Amino acid sequence: MELVIGNKNYSSWSLRPWLFLSVHGLAFKEVRISLNQDDTRATIAQHTDAGKVPLLKDGDLTVWDSLAICEYISEQYLDGGGWPSSVRARAEARSCSAEMHSGFPAIRGQLPMNCRAIGRKVPFNATLERELARIDQIWSQYRETYSSVGPWLFGEFSIADCMFAPVASRFKTYGIKVSTVSAEYMHFILDHEQMGEWVRQAHAEPETIDVDEVGI
Repeated sequence: MELVIGNKNYSSWSLRPWLFLSVHGLAFKEVRISLNQDDTRATIAQHTDAGKVPLLKDGDLTVWDSLAICEYISEQYLDGGGWPSSVRARAEARSCSAEMHSGFPAIRGQLPMNCRAIGRKVPFNATLERELARIDQIWSQYRETYSSVGPWLFGEFSIADCMFAPVASRFKTYGIKVSTVSAEYMHFILDHEQMGEWVRQAHAEPETIDVDEVGI
């Protein structure tokens, strides 16, 4: 398999399938395309007509969009193991993942992922505060519910953890305060071996994307 991604420092969507593949120890070749460069559009077009990363190539099949890639890997290589084993937990994990995939525009726009930055301060508004509170609610509710199963959001490692991993990175960058239970979950993700490897590689990247360097 070949996974085409953007900058590790900034591309939250690229982190999601990369983390999913890496935690499960699946072999893949990584192709990184630096974003916001003069040749970015043309380079991505060599891989997909969708015009965005990430995308996965598996033989003659191309799968694009982070959630679709994770779903494909779960079905093709993990016998559906990308989701929790219980029916209830699977339904809740899918719901949370879909909510993250389609929502939270204020967090995306006002708190862009920037793995190298710590202690950034940005102005808050009511919309951003509501979204931050909703993330805290999701994390604390499901960590409390499934803590007896394991340390991940739904006990077992799942696609849902990959969907929220970039949010944990953002919260660290901008010093977002969350409840005790949510903070424990956030630190667990950030301290995970594969997440740490992503961040280390992000620090080694030479590019800076000014539009994503926000806060003081």
